[in-house]
Amino acid sequence: MINLFLLTTRGIVFLLGGISVVAAALSAVRTFVLPRSAADIFSRSVFGLVRLCFDLHKRRARTYEELDRSMELYAPLSLVALLSTWLLCILLGYMAMFWAVVNCSIYQAFKISGSSLFTLGIASYDFFPATLLTFTEAMLGLLLVALLISYLPTIYTSFARRETAVTLLETHAGAPPSSIETIKRYHRIGGLEQLHEVWKTWEIWFVEIEESHTSLGSLSFFRSPQPQRSWITAAGTVLDTAALVNAAVDIPHDPQADLCIRAGYLSLRYIAHFFNISFDPNLAPTDPISITRKEFDLAYNELSAAGVPMKTDREQAWRDFAGWRVNYDKALLALAELTVAPRAPWVSDRFLLHPPRTLARYRR
Repeated sequence: MINLFLLTTRGIVFLLGGISVVAAALSAVRTFVLPRSAADIFSRSVFGLVRLCFDLHKRRARTYEELDRSMELYAPLSLVALLSTWLLCILLGYMAMFWAVVNCSIYQAFKISGSSLFTLGIASYDFFPATLLTFTEAMLGLLLVALLISYLPTIYTSFARRETAVTLLETHAGAPPSSIETIKRYHRIGGLEQLHEVWKTWEIWFVEIEESHTSLGSLSFFRSPQPQRSWITAAGTVLDTAALVNAAVDIPHDPQADLCIRAGYLSLRYIAHFFNISFDPNLAPTDPISITRKEFDLAYNELSAAGVPMKTDREQAWRDFAGWRVNYDKALLALAELTVAPRAPWVSDRFLLHPPRTLARYRR
């Protein structure tokens, strides 16, 4: 009876250890190998816990520069913590399996598991099932490290491609970037029609960040080299520029601006969905937005005073602008708050009054 109970206990412990190892391995495959966004409890839990620590620390920041410095290590440290979590789960999982297969103490099982995982060779057991476990654990340990090494260049390649456009935008939109400043600068150089090339470039950029920021989720939290730059404020500035030009600037309509806006709001929605930020995909043009009519009128007046040709029907211009903005308003503001973006007009200088559940939980 005692032998049956011990055999059953060892079988259950072996099964639990195997589940721990398989779960960690599948999490690594979803993060490093799978070329699409996939929900993963390991990544979400680790990044969430590390974020709690950083949120406690950032409360002491008195300026945005201090806040930016406190958040710059968030994504890199979260990746290191995620790798450590996988290794710990594999270590404990194999430790349980070694204990179940080999008649040894818990300490001896821990020693064999650690020696196998880190290929130290300081402890082993000359028994075929134990040897088989040793080889598979060593293989998993080496595979995880190799995957991380190959994963980092992919992240930084996507990061560099993203930041090239963000850095270039400062020439067009100022710092912090502003849609009003963008239109005024293009008008001063007599190039409002040249915005066509801007829409084409940023349409491709939006497609690229949708792919990279959902398959490589940590990339959203990698901060720009300069504190006043951010991929999300750049995205918002370009979208607002296209919406303002379409709605209020009296130049021939460019369908490429429509395509840029559509690529932009679809991209932001997919990224927001990846972070469990809810939004209504079937919005009406008359739904409320975070930009007030007064803010729009001030922007209209500023552009008109700068000599930009404006449409005479201001009421229709406001309705058209709100109809474009409503498509990306919620996702844009939620992502700006989630990534602690620098202050920029109409993007990170306001909060959603009715935030989605994920953002409300983050605020608490």
